[in-house]
Amino acid sequence: MDNCKTSETNVFKQMEKTTSYRPQSEIDPKDFSIILGGPFFQLLRKAHLSGNALELVKKRTLIISLLAWLPLFLLSLLEGTAWGEAIVLPFIKDIEVQVRFLIALPIMVVAELMVHERMRIVVNQFLERELIPELEKPKFIKAIESAYRLRNSFAVELFIVVLIYVIGYNVVWEKSIAVDATAWFTENGQGERGLSMAGMWFRYFSLPVFQFLFLRWYFRIFIWARFLFQISKIKLRLSPMHPDYLGGLGFISNIVFAFMPLAIMHGVVLAGSIANHIFREGTTLLDYKYEIIVITLIVLFLVVVPLLAFSSQLAEVKRQGNRTYGKLAIQYGHDFDTKWINYNQQPTETLLGNHDIQALSDLQNAFKIIRDMRMVPISRNDIVMLIAATIAPVLPLLLTMMPLNEIIQMAAGILF
Repeated sequence: MDNCKTSETNVFKQMEKTTSYRPQSEIDPKDFSIILGGPFFQLLRKAHLSGNALELVKKRTLIISLLAWLPLFLLSLLEGTAWGEAIVLPFIKDIEVQVRFLIALPIMVVAELMVHERMRIVVNQFLERELIPELEKPKFIKAIESAYRLRNSFAVELFIVVLIYVIGYNVVWEKSIAVDATAWFTENGQGERGLSMAGMWFRYFSLPVFQFLFLRWYFRIFIWARFLFQISKIKLRLSPMHPDYLGGLGFISNIVFAFMPLAIMHGVVLAGSIANHIFREGTTLLDYKYEIIVITLIVLFLVVVPLLAFSSQLAEVKRQGNRTYGKLAIQYGHDFDTKWINYNQQPTETLLGNHDIQALSDLQNAFKIIRDMRMVPISRNDIVMLIAATIAPVLPLLLTMMPLNEIIQMAAGILF
């Protein structure tokens, strides 16, 4: 029994190392996180919906989603607007609401754990690969502390709440309603002249919760972008000869996979909104091609642009590599010609299999790495995956334009 208590105590102490309220003087760069902090995170901890390291993700996801969706269903059921033909848009047929609170909202909650775990590994690579010079490590720590202060800001999350409850009601509310028709959230078909009980919960709780988590994610991405910009001002120890063709920064593109759920979430929200319009207003998927393009560009901007902070350093390393190895190549080329081409007597060694030939081949390979070195730490495949993740939730709506067998035949014709 005592051993169990001791074990639990050790586990708790280990978890305390990652908590957001630790003094900044004790910050360990290996514990970097843009997620573990802020008033909302502390609220979740006190409500036993999260541990110090984002434990209880299933419980947290279920409860937040049910608090947003279940009262809407029960109240609309009580008011007789959950289904049926009495109103134009019953609750069950409001596709946008269903996907927003049952799919997109859980994705936003689960994505926190994915980003937290992957981002810690990515940031730690700066130290493990010794990219930060010893004299520059204080700047690295200072950038982390600055990110933590912003992450833990009470004022920022309060501003988000005020933005939602003040500006959101007057500006965003109209656009949040997918269809201009009598719906489950209105009272006796009065539209904006009155909200039903379900409509009150929707407008004053469910929708603000979704918007808060949504804007909070944008704020977290801003912290990440700001952190990368500060790190890019440090003179990193990059090598033009690194085989990742990014001077040793190739690991940073792994963060793209962490943000993939957020790309899917954007696509899900867009698909739900478009679906409501298609099924209730008779529009077609092609009518929303510009919206699809804009959302895709927004996702690319959020994920890709922060990584461009290192482009100037990568370009400089590539230029230096070309100069340095270019000088080496010229010198070695002259020595090689002198020994093997412009000799005045029969050489005592055979050219075939000589180490000089191997060295020349190695030098050529070195130049190939420098020549192919990229100045953007993200690959074409990463961009394609982000686009695919964003658009994928919208693709089922193709069935509103053509039968499934025609879509399969068209896809087969393109692929084969």
